[in-house]
Amino acid sequence: MGAFEYVFPAIRGVQAGREYYVTMCPLRLIPRLFMFDEEELPAEMRAQRTLNRSRVPELSRYLLDNPTSYVFSALTASIDADVEFAPFDPSTGAGERVGALTIPMSAKFVINDGQHRRAGIADALRENPELGDESIAIVMFLDLGLKRCQQMFADLNRYAIRPSRSLSVLYDHRDELSAIARLVVHRSPLFSDLTETESNNLAARSRKLFTLSALYGATKALLDGMDKLSFEQKVDVAHNYWAVVAEQFPEWQQVHMGEVSAGEVRRDFIHTHGIVLHAVGRVGNSLLQGKQDPAIWSRKLKKLSGLDWRRANTELWEGRATLGGKVSKTAANLLLTTAAIRTSLGMPLPSDEQHADEAFRRGEK
Repeated sequence: MGAFEYVFPAIRGVQAGREYYVTMCPLRLIPRLFMFDEEELPAEMRAQRTLNRSRVPELSRYLLDNPTSYVFSALTASIDADVEFAPFDPSTGAGERVGALTIPMSAKFVINDGQHRRAGIADALRENPELGDESIAIVMFLDLGLKRCQQMFADLNRYAIRPSRSLSVLYDHRDELSAIARLVVHRSPLFSDLTETESNNLAARSRKLFTLSALYGATKALLDGMDKLSFEQKVDVAHNYWAVVAEQFPEWQQVHMGEVSAGEVRRDFIHTHGIVLHAVGRVGNSLLQGKQDPAIWSRKLKKLSGLDWRRANTELWEGRATLGGKVSKTAANLLLTTAAIRTSLGMPLPSDEQHADEAFRRGEK
């Protein structure tokens, strides 16, 4: 080994017949030790995806805003040098796996997984150097060349699946809107019974009518711009609003009481779908922002029950909420669906919905 070396306490393991090492590294060393090749090389000459710089500030801010509760998973890196592992106690089975990993300073550490975390850490350290004394786990493999590194990247990401939006809302205790959405569901016997909290999609035989992700998006639209309200006030507003909305749809009550199946209602009506919930949330935002008395906006919402929400009502919904009979939630469809609901409630249209509605009607003609 050379005269200048890094020495890490490490645990030695074996995967696919090859040794690898797990260690801890202070955050302040991450930007200096672990490199990410950001040169404009063709994809076939790289072992990583290009860095998405728009993600870096988000990761940095997450670290800075949650210094006592953040969680970063391990980085995975390759080392292109000969290393030496010295067990602390080679006389025992467990002892020979724990020791000191010596790596020459001439070695190149290349990140295989975690380049965005590395960039976020580097960015956060510039604002708060005190974070440098904290540590992150590193999984180190011995570099066997570009082909092997590319295969490692493919294997590490082969089965990586992002959690559903509904599950993220269910488990996210930092985001205020996630907490509000959970409480709205929890406080309503109907919504707690009929809301799917893990998946973004409902199976044909599911007895649920809504997804937590759809209610989250609708509640976000409802509370947009109400930043002066306290958390509890926002929960109360959202809970009361959606309770009144639920009263306008007898099919929801029938599913809750077990009189009809959720699958039948989802098949025949559109009012349980995310686009309608989102649109009703936008409408509610206008009603509540207008500071109208609850008795007034409640009377307005009663007109929802007079709309024909059947999917078969193509004269009203085709091209707005549905395309070819299938519910569609593009930005344009959301504007057109909201415009139809506002019109039925006798409400004026904001400019974006007005323009979308006029263009839609010209297209019909």
